[in-house]
Formats: sequence, structure tokens, C-alpha cells
Amino acid sequence: MSREELALAMTKEPAEAKRILLRLWEEGSAVDRCAAAHFLADRQDEPRDELFWDLRALDVAQAADPAEVHGFFPSLHLNLADVYRRLGDFAKAREHLAAAEAVIDTLQDDGYGRMIRGGLARVAEKLAES
Repeated sequence: MSREELALAMTKEPAEAKRILLRLWEEGSAVDRCAAAHFLADRQDEPRDELFWDLRALDVAQAADPAEVHGFFPSLHLNLADVYRRLGDFAKAREHLAAAEAVIDTLQDDGYGRMIRGGLARVAEKLAES
């Protein structure tokens, strides 16, 4: 997958974006497949479908070269924590929240890192209310 293809998918209508991402899922390297599944999860209408793609992204990342995917893990675990929370599986949500917090230092203190840290704080707050 080229960065251009991923960027193109992000600018397209949902159906076209899904088509591009599914092609990348089927044809890409491990890193490409992880990114495609990660973005496909965000484009699902139902939490169970989102969970399906989030789990696929995590599986691919865990099997990939750690040097290529280390920065994915905080976001992957954040997404899983949030979707499990929305599905009412608070134990799994807390597991993934803890996993994200354990690797959050792999992210820089930039816009992306702050976004993920903010997401973790919001999920933690919502879990505390559960």
C-alpha cells in the first residue's frame, strides 16, 4: 500500500473508501493490512463489525515486525477498549485500556500522541462511570 492510496481512501465517500481499504487489506504487507483494518474498523456502522476489524488489525500488528508497527499499539488498544466498553464488556475494555497505557510512551508528545492520550482519558472516564 502506498501512503497515497491510504490518503486517497480517507478522502473518498464511505463506500469507495471501504472498497479501497478492503483491497489494501487483501493485497498489502502486514503494515498495510494493519492500517487498512484499523481504518476499516472506524468506518463500520455497528460496534460488532467495528470489533471484528479492530481485532484483525491487532492480530496483524502482533504478527508483524515490531519495529514497523510499534506506534500502532496505543491506538489499536484504545479502539478496542472503546468498542468493548460500548458493547458492555467492561473487563475486556479495561484490559485494552491497560494495554494502551502500557505502550503509550511509544508515541511522541505531538498532535497524534495528544489525541491518543486524550482518547485514553475519555475511555477511562467513561469506564469509571460504568
